[in-house]
Amino acid sequence: MTTHDDQDTATFTLKHLGPGVGSKVEQIKANSNYLRGRIAEELAEDSSRFSEDQVQLIKFHGMYQQEDRDARQARKAAGAEKAYQFMIRSRIPGGALTAEQYLVEDELADRYGNGSLRFTTRQSIQLHGVLKGNIRTVLYNINKSLLSTLSACGDVNRNVMACPAPIANRSQAQIQEIAHKVAMHLAPRSRAYHEIWIDGEKASTVGETEEDVEPMYGPTYLTRKFKVGIAYPDDNCIDVFTQDVGLVAKVENDELVGFTVLVGGGMGTTHGKAETYPRLGTPLGDITPDQVLKTVESVLTTLRDYGDRTNRKHARLKYVVEERGIEWIRAEVESRLGTELSDPSPVHFDHVDDHLGWHQQADGRWFLGLHVVNGRVRDNLKAGLRHVVEHFRCNVRLTAWQNILLIDIPSEQRKAIEATLGEYGIAIDPSASGTYRWAMACPALPTCGLAVAEAERILPDVVKEIEAVMQEVGVGGEPISIRMTGCPNGCARPYLGDIGLVGRSKGIYNLHLGGDWGNTRQNEKFLQNVRIENIASTLRPLLALWKEERKEGETFGDFYHRLGAEELQARVAARQAQVEELHA
Repeated sequence: MTTHDDQDTATFTLKHLGPGVGSKVEQIKANSNYLRGRIAEELAEDSSRFSEDQVQLIKFHGMYQQEDRDARQARKAAGAEKAYQFMIRSRIPGGALTAEQYLVEDELADRYGNGSLRFTTRQSIQLHGVLKGNIRTVLYNINKSLLSTLSACGDVNRNVMACPAPIANRSQAQIQEIAHKVAMHLAPRSRAYHEIWIDGEKASTVGETEEDVEPMYGPTYLTRKFKVGIAYPDDNCIDVFTQDVGLVAKVENDELVGFTVLVGGGMGTTHGKAETYPRLGTPLGDITPDQVLKTVESVLTTLRDYGDRTNRKHARLKYVVEERGIEWIRAEVESRLGTELSDPSPVHFDHVDDHLGWHQQADGRWFLGLHVVNGRVRDNLKAGLRHVVEHFRCNVRLTAWQNILLIDIPSEQRKAIEATLGEYGIAIDPSASGTYRWAMACPALPTCGLAVAEAERILPDVVKEIEAVMQEVGVGGEPISIRMTGCPNGCARPYLGDIGLVGRSKGIYNLHLGGDWGNTRQNEKFLQNVRIENIASTLRPLLALWKEERKEGETFGDFYHRLGAEELQARVAARQAQVEELHA
């Protein structure tokens, strides 16, 4: 690895890449002086945006430069600059916040954002609509609350996910604790974050030399993002197979005894590029709780050293695992660990708990899970949650389904909390969400620069149409998961749902079907280029066949998987021919 002085030439040596500059982003990272770049200088400039190189670097600091694409044409016609704004994402391991931290995020959304919070599919919070001149104030206050945005984005370990429910026993608490330890262990060590955003305050480093500032990542960090998730036995509420590293807890007599490690999951793909694809994780081995940090670090550094630094679309760990094979990965990880892994235990999930409604905790107190449509918190929902958290001082957990758990509630406060939420029109009964209970979408338009179609704004209408069809064919009220994204990158993990809708262009989606209820089976593309107004009618004959021919307890995804696309397409065509014959 080169020194900082060598980086000025933008030519550096990376293991297994050889001399060269890699992709453009690799050059930017190499020349950044450990993520400093010219961020501080450009922050001081009187402008509404950062330059292209700094846009890549600020991701590591927890933000994306975006624009209001709804305003693009009008501003262009008026000769005005694009409506630049920033999304700021907090790093919240396991989705765990204190009441005080939640209230800080809530206040910042009102004072400096667009007035809404967004709970993400990785259990974090995004603030949207922040202007450049307010970024430092927002980050300073987030850090003052003992949260951070460092490594919430960028080519580093992202927010560590974990089952959020504080319900059963000590082992579940341990999972949350381990999630936090992993997040801290894999966090970048660069002092740039504190120097730029926290008034020049120096972060602790491993050593005093520049070379020691990133002992794990090195000056060019990872080839792409890296995601870790920890699942509780028989509750795959975090979609553990979609993680770069998934840890499935092994519990005996309420004691956490170890984990089965999965590697190589990832949802992102690119339309029209067969060399890119979503992939579910492969079992690697079993480890003890005290091996977690070193094992995850060993997988991360394997990506660092062997990931593709020339093609960012091919740079995730899943491609290393798929192309080199699980035995090679295991040997590489074991060599870094200095010990052999035990063979992986079988991993089986047939259950996903969204943790909605009232549940008693192991300590006798209660938590209340509330459904949040697409994770967007605004208007009465935002005001009601703020009122409850502020008045009752309940702590918070965020779920991978973009919902919120209000935790640590004494029994005597339950009725008062229900009454308060009722005043704001916030439903407590999970069934009130209907089919939307198992639906989620990414933000997509108007702010995401990758979006080619709507998702968050349109999914409520799509779900209503699907729900109406389900009622008509006799499967109303049946649980069915629906996931929608505005592009193929898969932030809402659409390749796992009973129904996955992946944007191709304005108003047009690919229809994926056949995921299982435990989120352990990838669905498949059933139809391409379905117009938004035709989604419900396209599903109608399939839902009708499900009603007529399913086995007892068979979900829609399992029904589709059992019969397969070719058989179902033939049956749909035959049914359509019968209808046309009747009307001839």
